[in-house]
Amino acid sequence: MPLPRAHWSVIDVGGRPCEMHAPPNPAASRAVIFLHDACERRLVDMPALAELFEEHRLPVLAPRAGRSWWLDRLVPAFDPHVTPERHVVEAVRGEVGRRFGVQPPGIAVVGIGMGGQAALRIAYRHPTIFPVTAAIAPAIDFHRGMREAGDRDDGESYDVLWQLFGDVERARQETAILHVHPLNWPRHQFFASDPADLHWHDGAARLHGKLVALGIPHVALLEPRVGVPGVRFEDEVAPAAIRFVLEALDQESRRLA
Repeated sequence: MPLPRAHWSVIDVGGRPCEMHAPPNPAASRAVIFLHDACERRLVDMPALAELFEEHRLPVLAPRAGRSWWLDRLVPAFDPHVTPERHVVEAVRGEVGRRFGVQPPGIAVVGIGMGGQAALRIAYRHPTIFPVTAAIAPAIDFHRGMREAGDRDDGESYDVLWQLFGDVERARQETAILHVHPLNWPRHQFFASDPADLHWHDGAARLHGKLVALGIPHVALLEPRVGVPGVRFEDEVAPAAIRFVLEALDQESRRLA
C-alpha cells in the first residue's frame, strides 16, 4: 500500500500493519524501529521526523499497535496471543533483518509519547538487542494518566491500562523507570521532554535523576524551549534525536569492526 511520500508503504508484519521506509541506497548496517504515540499518528504525518529518516537514508519499520502502550502483556484488542512488546522484539526486529539485512546492535528503537516511554522501557528490558534508544516527549508515568484520566483530553487512552492492571500501583511497576537495571542498560540513551508538558515532564525529570544517581550515561534534553514560536516541541528536538541515533549506531558499528 503506497503512502503519500516516496519510498514509504504499509506492509504486514506478524499479521499486523506496519509502515515501512525503504530508501534507495540505504545506510549500511543500521535501521530504526519507530513506535507511535497514543494518538496513533502515522510517521508519514510527522514530516519533521519522516524527512530526517529520508535525508539520512535510514530504513524504518513503524508497527501499528493501537493504544496498547506497547506493553509485555496480552492486549486482546491488539492480539490475543502475542504481546505488543514481543511483537516488536521478535516479529518487527526479525522483519528488519529479512528486509534490510540489519541485525542488533544496528537497530535503534525510537518513539514519541506513548511510543517514547515504550522505546525506553523495551531498551531497558532488552539492552543487548536495542543498545540505542531515543524518546521524544515520553509518557513515562502512564500510571498518573490513569489516576487523572477524567481531567485529561486523552482520557480514553488509559482505558486499556485500567483493563490490564485495574490498579494504579500495579501499572506503576511496569513503567520505564522501574525497569532500569543498575548493571545492564542500553549503551546509548536519549530522551527529550518539554518543561511546559504538565502531564509528562516530571516522569522524564525523575528518570534523568535516577540515571544520574546510578552513573548511567545518557542524554536528556529537559530545559525550557528556546525555539521558534509555533514550532511543535517534537519538531524542534527531532534533529537532535536522530543525530544522536546516527552517531550511536555509528559507534556500535565500530564496536563490531
